[in-house]
Parts: sequence; C-alpha cells; structure tokens
Amino acid sequence: MPQAMRSLFPFLCTAVLLVLTLSACQSDEPANDLVIYSGRSEVLVDSLVEMYRQQTGDAVDVEVRYGSDAQLLAALAEEGDQSPADVFWANTVGALGQATAAGLLSPLPEDLLDRPSRFTPEGGQWLPVTTRFRVLAYNPEAVDGDALPASVTDLPALEQFTGRIGWTPTYSSFQDFITALRLTEGEEATRTWLDGMLALNPNGYASNTPMVQALAAGEIDLALTNHYYVLRLKHGDANVDAASDVAPEAAVETHYFAPGDVGNLALVTGAGVLQTSERSEAAQDFLQFLLSEEAQAFAANTLNEYPLIERAETPAYLMPIDEAQQLSPDFNLERLSELDATLQLLRDADIL
Repeated sequence: MPQAMRSLFPFLCTAVLLVLTLSACQSDEPANDLVIYSGRSEVLVDSLVEMYRQQTGDAVDVEVRYGSDAQLLAALAEEGDQSPADVFWANTVGALGQATAAGLLSPLPEDLLDRPSRFTPEGGQWLPVTTRFRVLAYNPEAVDGDALPASVTDLPALEQFTGRIGWTPTYSSFQDFITALRLTEGEEATRTWLDGMLALNPNGYASNTPMVQALAAGEIDLALTNHYYVLRLKHGDANVDAASDVAPEAAVETHYFAPGDVGNLALVTGAGVLQTSERSEAAQDFLQFLLSEEAQAFAANTLNEYPLIERAETPAYLMPIDEAQQLSPDFNLERLSELDATLQLLRDADIL
C-alpha cells in the first residue's frame, strides 16, 4: 500500500457506516449530474447549492453528501475508481492535502486558480474558498481583555482560570491549530503546552457553537475558537431563524494575540475536482460559482467567513482581511496535512 494511502487508513474504520450508506444509495439511484462530498455542514452548504441550482436554472442536478473530512476521505479511499463523487469540498487544508497526496484530485485550470487573492496551493489541485482565523474568545464580565497574553503559548500560565477555559480537541480546526503549533514550536514544546492546559482542567466541547454559547452564559470565561463563532452569536448566520435569536449584546468578545502568533492562525476551506469524476466540466463550473461575487458575499455576510476574491461585499463589523492576515503567522497551510503526528500527540496526552 502506498504511503499516501496508508495515511488515510486510520479513518476507514470510523467511516464504515458512511461508506455502506453511500454504496446503498448508489445502487438504487440514477447517476446525478454532479455529486459533491462536503466536509462542511449542511447549514453552511445547502443555501449555496440552492443558489447554484437557481443560477443554472436547475439545468444541473446536484446531490450533496455530508460527513466529516475524515469520513469522506475514508469513503473515497474505499470507493476507489467506483466513487460517484465529482467534488470534494473540505473544511480543512489538511484534508485537501491528504486528498492531494493520495492522488484523489485533478489539477485545476489556471483561470480558476487565478481567481482567489490568497492561499492558492502550489500544486494547483484544489481551490481555496473561504478563510477563518483562530482567536481567543472571552467573557468581558469576568475577564480583563487588556490583561490577556500576547501569545497563545502563554495560556497555561493563567491559573486563575482553572476550570473556566473551553476548547474543542476533537474538532478539525483545533487539531489544525495544534498541528501548526507542533510544526512551528516543536513537538516537545507542544506537549508541554498541552500538559499545561490540562492542568487548568479545561472544559471540552464537541463543537464551537455550544462552547461559545457556554461562554455567553457565564459557564466558562475563555474559549479557543474561530473568529466567526463570535460574530454569528452577535450578528446572526444561516442558523438564525428570527431576529430574536441574534444576541448583539452577548457578553462575548474577541482577543487577538500579537501579530504572527500561531493563536491567530488563518484556516482555509477549499474544494477540488476528483480524478475519478466523469463530470469534471460541471465540477469546475461549480468551483467557479463558489468564487463568484454572489457566493463569496454570502460567505461573508451570512457565514461571517472571509471571502477570497477582492470584489466581494463584506459586512462593516468584519475586520478587513488584510489586517486579519497580518495577525496570522507566516505558515505553509499545506503542511496541515501532517496530521497523524498531531493526533498521536493528543492521544498520548489522553486528550483524544
């Protein structure tokens, strides 16, 4: 078995049910015009897919199948040449890097790769779609924001917040952050940081939304998260059904670490066309749509993520992308595919 494929093997067991479900669906359904495997959740994707259907006048029949990045990579490895998928739309660069290393993605044309203003990979086998940034959220009723540290590496020293810090160790963006920390600070320093954080008895959450809600409710005082979860709480998003669900006065603020600190790491979502696709032209057209002004403005104004084309309209409350990018470290995001050592580190620390 090639090394690149071996790196995907640990995910196979966790994705057995997903693969069986996909296989069962394939046997009963006619071939769709376009099949998207999405590591992004349905609430973030469904509206964009509907916009695409409307734009094409329903000329393209689109099916989206959801799962975590890891589950979908495992499904693709299991399905091999028989996979019905045309597009892999991932939540993390690490997953896109693994897909590239496993030979799952096709090179994209230059007219697509020229469109994003940032983060285009050297190999040209996937397309960046949106950007998020790691931040420290805090409750200003319990925390003096001016007294928070300049580096995420100094968090373990905040013994006054023992039992009052939230993190999401099983979530992909947290694991990407730990990967970047490991690659920039070294494995021993990262192990020491994890041990120091564990000594603070942090509260673990399966995802960021309930963690930020717990922060607003005063159940915790600090939370390592992505920038847009704070903005969604205060300004709304695709999950909000009524104005009353938005909490602009919520006791949650965002702390950015010093410029260049790994605690401000930029994280990119992206998509690529699968080598096995028989509908590569339609798949590339969908990627073009994801970088359209309409789709990018939706990402900014509804999802509170950063668009990657210059002309996209953004809300006034969103920090300008140039400022946010200056806060992020100079880090090769494609190295986030080096996830295996991070997962082992987290297991060794009994965090996973």
